[in-house]
Amino acid sequence: MKTAVFTHSALAAALFCAYSAHADSFSYPSLVYSQTDFGGVGLMQMPSARTAPEGGFSLGSTYNEDYLHYHASLQLFPWLETTIRYTQVHDVLYSQNPDFSDDNSYTDKSIDAKLTLLNESYWLPELAVGVRDLGGTGLFDGEYVVGSKRAGPFDFTLGVGWGYLGNRANLRGNKTLGSDCDRNTGYKGNGGNVDLDRMFTGCVALFGGVEYQTPLSPLSLKLEYDGNDYRSDFPTSRQGVPLPADSPWNLGLVYQLAPWADVHLSYERGNTFTAGLTLVNNFSDADPFWLDDPIAAYRPQASTDSLTKAEWQQLSQQLAQNAGYSDNRVYYDGDQLTVTGEQNKYRDRSQAHERAARLIANTGIEAKRYKLIETKNRQLMTETIIDANRYTQIANNDYVGADISDATGTIASRSPRGTLMGNNDDDFRAGIAPKLRQSIGGAEDFYLYAIGVLGTAEWFMNDHLVASGEVYANLFDNYDKFNYTVPPDGTDLKRVRTLTRQYIDERYRVTNLQLTYFDKFGSNWYTQTYGGYLEDMFAGVGGEVLYRPYNSDFALGVDINYVKQRDPSSVFGLFSQERQYSDEDQRYYRVQTGTTTGHATLYWREPLGLFEGTMAKISAGRYLTDDVGVTIDASKQFDSGITAGVFATKTDLSAEEFGEGSFTKGFYISIPFDLLSVKPNTSRATISWLPLQRDGGQKLGKKYSLYGMTDARSPWSTRPIQ
Repeated sequence: MKTAVFTHSALAAALFCAYSAHADSFSYPSLVYSQTDFGGVGLMQMPSARTAPEGGFSLGSTYNEDYLHYHASLQLFPWLETTIRYTQVHDVLYSQNPDFSDDNSYTDKSIDAKLTLLNESYWLPELAVGVRDLGGTGLFDGEYVVGSKRAGPFDFTLGVGWGYLGNRANLRGNKTLGSDCDRNTGYKGNGGNVDLDRMFTGCVALFGGVEYQTPLSPLSLKLEYDGNDYRSDFPTSRQGVPLPADSPWNLGLVYQLAPWADVHLSYERGNTFTAGLTLVNNFSDADPFWLDDPIAAYRPQASTDSLTKAEWQQLSQQLAQNAGYSDNRVYYDGDQLTVTGEQNKYRDRSQAHERAARLIANTGIEAKRYKLIETKNRQLMTETIIDANRYTQIANNDYVGADISDATGTIASRSPRGTLMGNNDDDFRAGIAPKLRQSIGGAEDFYLYAIGVLGTAEWFMNDHLVASGEVYANLFDNYDKFNYTVPPDGTDLKRVRTLTRQYIDERYRVTNLQLTYFDKFGSNWYTQTYGGYLEDMFAGVGGEVLYRPYNSDFALGVDINYVKQRDPSSVFGLFSQERQYSDEDQRYYRVQTGTTTGHATLYWREPLGLFEGTMAKISAGRYLTDDVGVTIDASKQFDSGITAGVFATKTDLSAEEFGEGSFTKGFYISIPFDLLSVKPNTSRATISWLPLQRDGGQKLGKKYSLYGMTDARSPWSTRPIQ
C-alpha cells in the first residue's frame, strides 16, 4: 500500500514539475473533458463537476473482467447532464432457467443525472450535484456533491459520495451493519421507481482526483482516489464472486483518435485493467450538406396580364421542383397570384418564399401580391403574403441588406381566390423505406432486432378523403429468441404489445389499410375521422379534433377510438376470444377483443417561458389494456433541429399488475432528414428506446397526428436551423 501511494505521489510531483518547467515556454493544448467508465463527464469510476457543452452527445462502451457498460450521455441544458446505461454483469446470469435466458448475462438498466449548481470563477470551483442509477434496481445507485477547479493543464476534483460512490465509508458509515452501511438497496414494486427515501443515506466517502492535459494534444492522464471499496458490488452480493480492491487509487489515460472519438485505458483497484471507446458529437452544431438546385436567376419577362396554359403549367412544375411546393395549385384573379401546396423541402420557409417569388416574378404576370398558402394533406395551414413591388426591390438589391423577409408577412390561412390556372396535383403517392424494430437489455438476448422494408401508398380520392396502406416485409430478425408468449412475471394484463414475436413471424404483413377524412373548421379547428386496419396490431374506427391557433405555443387535442386486436396468425383476422392458450408456456393469456381508447392532450411549447427550445405534451385517458392514466412527454430541440425526448406513463395499474419496470417509460431522438442526406427535406427519422416493452400504458399507433400535420402553424418538427 505504501509503495502504491509513493508511486502515485511521485507521478503527481513529476507532472507538476513538467508543467512548471514548460509553462512559460509554450501554451498547453485545451483539455477536452471525457466520459467516465459509467458515462457522464468525469474521471474513471468517479464523476467530476464538469459537463459537455449544451447539445454534447456521447455514445460509448467500457469493458473489464467484471462489467461491460454501454452508455449514452446528452447535455440537455448547460446545467443538466443526462446519461442512460446498460451494464452486463459477467458473473451473473439473467435467470437461473437456461431454457428461458440461455447464458445471457444479467443486464442492469440505469439513468443518471448531474445538475450544475455553480459555474467556475477565478476563486470558486465548478460545483455540481448528481444521482447515479436513478430509479434502478440499486446495483449502482448513489448520490454525490462534487467540485472541480482548473490550474493550468491540471483539473482537480474533490467530492463526497453516498451509496455506491461512498461505500469506502472514509467519512461516515458503520461497515459492521453491512457493506452498504445499512443503506436500503432494495427497490419498490418491480423496479423502475425513484426511491427518494434512500437517497443520501448509507456509507459516505470522500473521493477525488486530477486530470492532466499533456503537451501531446490528444493525450490526457487521470489519477483518481476511489470512493467505492467494491464489497457490495453485484457479483459479490449475488454470486459471492469477490471484487478485491488492492488500492483505492485508479490511474488512466485518454487518447483522442479524432475530434469525434477517443479511447481510454485505466488500471483500477490495483488489479483490474479497463478499456473503453467513446464517440462524441454535438446536436447543436450539426449542419446539413446539400446538393440542391440553385435558385432561378432573376430575369422577369415583359409585364403581362395572362399566360398560356403551358406557361401556367410550367410555373406549377417549377414551384414543386425548385421551391418545394408539391401537390400545388396556382390561382390568379388579375390582382394577386395564389399558390397552395405542401412545403416538403425547406425547413427554412424564407428559402421557399424567395424561390417561389422569383419564379412567379420571372413570368412577368401582373400582380400586386403573391400568396403562398401552405397545406398538409390538402388542408390549409398558413398564408404568406409577398408584396410584388417590394420583392422587385429585393431581387434588384436596391438597398443594403435586402432580404425576402422585408416583403413578406405570414398569417392564418384563408381560402384561395381566383381562377385555377395550373396544378401539380399529386393524387397518388407511394414510397419505400427501411424499418427497424429493436429491444435492448432483454432477458433472452441483450439486443433483439427485426429489419425490414415498409412500402407505403396514399390515394387522395378528393381534397378530404384519403385511402392509405402499408405493407411490411421482414428481412432479418432474431426475435426467435423472444421465447415466451406469457410474460414470466405472472402479470395478467391483456397482451396488447407483448405479442411482438407473433406479429414478426410472418414474412409479409399488411400493417395499415384505412380510410381517413380530413377537414378544417374556422381558422383554428382541424379534424380527422378514420377506420380500418389502423396499425400492425389493431383495427377499428376513431376520430380526432385539434384546436390549434396560429403561431400559438398552445394546442389542445382529443381523440377517441374503438379498436380490436388483430390476430397475428391471419392477414385480416381479429381476435374473437379474449382467452387464448400458449402451447409454449402451457398457460392461458388474454388479448383485447374490443375497447374504447382515447386521450385529451395538451401541447405546450416552452412551458412558463423557462426552458428554451422545449415541448411538453400531457395526455390523459384510457389505454389499450383498459387502464386509465396520464402520459407526460418532454422534449428538447437543439439548434440543428435534432430533438431528444423522454416520456412516462402512469396508470391505475399497481406495480405488481404492471410487471417488471412498474410503469411505462422511454426515450427518443428525432433527427431531421436533411442532416442525413444531401437533399433538403422536411421529414424526420426517429429512434426510440424503451427499457422494457410491457402492456400497461400503451397507446394506439395512429397513422396521422393532427398536431404533426399542422406543424406549419407554429413550426416545431420543421423549425429551421437556429
